[in-house]
Amino acid sequence: MRTLSFSKFLLFAFLSLLYVGTTAQELAKVPAEQVGLSSERLKVLTQTFQEYVDDGELSGAVALVARKGKVAYLQSFGKNDMENNVPMTESSIFRIASQTKAVISVGVMILQERGQLLISDPVGKYMPAFMETKVAVAKEDGSYDVVKAKRPITVRDLLTHTSGVSYGSGIAKDLWEAANIQGWYFADRNEPIQATINRMADLPFESQPGEKWVYGYNTDILGALIEVVSGEPLDVFIKKNILDPLGMNDTHFYLPKDKRQRLATVYSATENGLERAPEPGHMVGQGAYVDGPRKSFSGGAGLLSTAMDYAKFLQMTLNKGTFNGKQIISPKTVELMTVNHLASDVIYPWGNGTGFGLGFSVVEDLGRRGVLGSKGEYGWGGAYHSSYWVDPEEELVVVYFTQLIPAGKIDDHGKLRALIYQALTD
Repeated sequence: MRTLSFSKFLLFAFLSLLYVGTTAQELAKVPAEQVGLSSERLKVLTQTFQEYVDDGELSGAVALVARKGKVAYLQSFGKNDMENNVPMTESSIFRIASQTKAVISVGVMILQERGQLLISDPVGKYMPAFMETKVAVAKEDGSYDVVKAKRPITVRDLLTHTSGVSYGSGIAKDLWEAANIQGWYFADRNEPIQATINRMADLPFESQPGEKWVYGYNTDILGALIEVVSGEPLDVFIKKNILDPLGMNDTHFYLPKDKRQRLATVYSATENGLERAPEPGHMVGQGAYVDGPRKSFSGGAGLLSTAMDYAKFLQMTLNKGTFNGKQIISPKTVELMTVNHLASDVIYPWGNGTGFGLGFSVVEDLGRRGVLGSKGEYGWGGAYHSSYWVDPEEELVVVYFTQLIPAGKIDDHGKLRALIYQALTD
């Protein structure tokens, strides 16, 4: 009997290992037809994006489409580096800029789930410099007054971009320029993010908290908040709690030097065609992601990643907080993050059936938006012309990475969406 029991134990252990090995391939590639996509119709997507490359509108890109937890389409186009004839590959690494925001927003929600903060808390509870902030109010003569904020900025204000914090180019841009805090690019800063954010707290913001949707340093402030509340540097916290559990091994704030050759080159659309962006440059440039000071962890725009890595993160959200047996956040947290939080009286820059949740735009009215997709779809993009979205109704995850700034008049984002949805067969 003992021998039989031990044999059963060995069989159980073997099957358990086999199961673990299977779940580790949750985003494995499968034939498109297996998940309700037409491989024949997806050829139109491939042909169209190859034409962008052939016509000199796009240096290179990677597109990934996952459905029902499997990758049905993963294709690279063009060159990682045109001058040196280096091909783009599925494992090329991209500067994802504002796609960092979703990752950091999840980090904040992890802290709420651990009882370390509430998103209704004033930011000043943890970062005293933000308890009493200021707002610039424009005057008719072109000047402005600086007044006290009517209430403290909350964590939720930052998550929804309703804190009034811009990228420093608004009403009081002269003061932001004097403080050397303008634009989303932080990689070349030779100071930790806490120092930058603490200086920011003393500057006048663009609007009163909760009154207007203003795109800006909200998520950079959240990154600094994570450091204060967790007691860990942002890169350490994100790696430990999100990147490593999800197997996002190629996602970094600053690139390990042995991965330098995989970093896609940045190009700019000009009247004379594509031109290589400056080295290192600033917001339009190659950036200091390899050889820079490596001190500033920008929660708003600092990460680099691959299409597959970012798809794992998005699949986790589509799976209601879990991926490969690892629970990152709860289903109710995902639900809260992916519904519209903008009140009817909040001023925001679009009126096309799209609202904003905790780190993502959210589709509320498909007809008003007027493009293919589904109600409840959420997503965003990045300054280097990358984009992503998750369509829960269709169990769909899309990642599109390229490095094009400025992008000019290329219509690749619209074509990408149209050509993915036309390939659905169920």
